Amino acid sequence: MAGRPKQGIDYSGWSVDIFDGDKKIDKLLDAKGWKGFGIYFFLCQRAYKVNGYFYEWGYDDCATTARRMGGGISSGTVKETVDYCLQVDLFDKGLFDRWGILTSRGIQRRFWAVLSERRSKTVYGEYWLLKPEECKGLVKVSLFSDVQPTNDDVQGTNEDSLYRKESKVKKSNVYKGAFSDSSLESAFQFYLLVRSQNWGEISEEQVNALREDLLSLSSDLAEQKAILNKAAAGGWKNLYPVQSKRRPKTKKQPEKQGKFKNFEEREYEDMTDLTRKLMQR
Repeated sequence: MAGRPKQGIDYSGWSVDIFDGDKKIDKLLDAKGWKGFGIYFFLCQRAYKVNGYFYEWGYDDCATTARRMGGGISSGTVKETVDYCLQVDLFDKGLFDRWGILTSRGIQRRFWAVLSERRSKTVYGEYWLLKPEECKGLVKVSLFSDVQPTNDDVQGTNEDSLYRKESKVKKSNVYKGAFSDSSLESAFQFYLLVRSQNWGEISEEQVNALREDLLSLSSDLAEQKAILNKAAAGGWKNLYPVQSKRRPKTKKQPEKQGKFKNFEEREYEDMTDLTRKLMQR
């Protein structure tokens, strides 16, 4: 399969007036000094690089952040600085407490300036803070629930609108009833819609191959929907397994001969056939 599409951004623009009247930055500098600002800046840059508009982070990561930054910064200083940033709203406390992410309206504005130029403009609705009028053309999808866009999710009426694109999807690609669970089928249909916008229309055979791919990745309904939600949010061409958050690092065990990760050899052959079919488009 092809590599995953880029989620983060390569460049983030900071206002030249950041030290001239930004009360939140003034408070941070007064309370935590330049070390505190450096920690805040470092975590913002991690958000831009990794996910674009949020950074999965918890207090267990204080030591890792301190080690990466160096310069005599301790894990205690990192924790105190993040706590203060949450207190003065440099990071959104509600999203941090609920989802374990660092983000803010400022981070998302800078990210949107880049995302607005991309073909895929999808984000997780649970993480998004900006108002609809600030990001016209954005598509919000859910992390866990059914992926079914509404008028609030699809903003704007320009020629790139998903609703206009939906009318161009071939009926052969709408394989109604293929999945017995209606919520899973809705999630799959929306993934096809986003995929067709980014990568073009595909044949019925390729749609069926994607269905088989999903079933081979997981037999759990919730995980299957999470796979589709993440693929739609990222504008991905293919489907990938969902990685657990903060999974403990373990020593990689040698794979048994005749196996491909956790799939049986028969399933690995199916994936090979799928790849060959997709390459023959």
